[in-house]
Amino acid sequence: MKIGILTGGGDCPGLNAVIRAIVRKGIFHHQDQFVGFMEGWRGVLENITRPLDLEAVKGILPQGGTILRTSRTNPSKKENGMERCIENLKRNGVEALIALGGDDTQSVSLKLYDRGVKVVAVPKTIDNDLTGTDLCFGFDTAVSIATEAIDRVHTTAEAHNRVIVVEVMGREAGWIAIYSGIAGGADVILIPEQPFDIQEIAETIKGRHDRGRYFSIIVVAEGAKLANRTPDTERRKTDEFGHVRLGGIGNTLAAEIEARTGFETRAVVLGHIQRGGSPTAFDRMLATRYGIGAIDLVHQGKFGRMVALKGNDISSVPIADAVSKTRYVSQEFIDVAESLREQHSEEVSSS
Repeated sequence: MKIGILTGGGDCPGLNAVIRAIVRKGIFHHQDQFVGFMEGWRGVLENITRPLDLEAVKGILPQGGTILRTSRTNPSKKENGMERCIENLKRNGVEALIALGGDDTQSVSLKLYDRGVKVVAVPKTIDNDLTGTDLCFGFDTAVSIATEAIDRVHTTAEAHNRVIVVEVMGREAGWIAIYSGIAGGADVILIPEQPFDIQEIAETIKGRHDRGRYFSIIVVAEGAKLANRTPDTERRKTDEFGHVRLGGIGNTLAAEIEARTGFETRAVVLGHIQRGGSPTAFDRMLATRYGIGAIDLVHQGKFGRMVALKGNDISSVPIADAVSKTRYVSQEFIDVAESLREQHSEEVSSS
């Protein structure tokens, strides 16, 4: 069987591990042939390909990024884009397509599936906000990087009596912020799910100062929102899926806190550092299981589905269900963060 593979949207650690697992099992167990489409849907749209064989995937397991490169190209926004994609798949003799990506990438997968293309999806979003699966690969790596950064700024914040705001990824869901904030012992965690009152945050910081804790750590997701304020997005750049380019809430928050408290406040924006580098062992394992699950779905003829992690088991869900809504941070995790907030200063002082 000849199978196409692509990686769309933002890169994240573990993509190469998925590609490797698909190719190795496909060749060793089914004598499949593979063609890689470069730069996500752009490769399918413009017929930019590379062969994927055992030599191509040798040594890529620990590598970050993706050997197929990626883009945020949306074929449905191009003239005859979907038809061109279908024609190029036929031109390459592709009998099934495996698409690695988040909700934007998989929304295109669903449109192609509805047009008769045999598609299997692999969930990929570093924000961990894709419905239908308990966990996405790359998330563990991002949380580990963010937690280490929080650990490091703790020491400089305490040495200089500073407030430090750490901005992490999280457009619509604050999974990275809540995990790394709790793991790193942050004093305040701000996520998109809960618009915040900046004066309330300032009062929290002043309260710590009054109790003799002269430094504070705030973790904020890039998509966090101020309460009772509509963000000015009209002049900001958007991608082909209509998403506004985020970033900057950390600096804004730092300036406001310093103005309202008088305490020296700095911002640290982790940005793409969270995406880069080698995946953790957990992400390598999860990505490998997803890759094997994807090639299994292809040979079981279960198209229009996305591999998913349910508990500790690999299963699958319809792509339509996966892209139907965003997976937000659950109240359980929010409650954990809130329950630690008032007790945190004592815990830090005793550690």
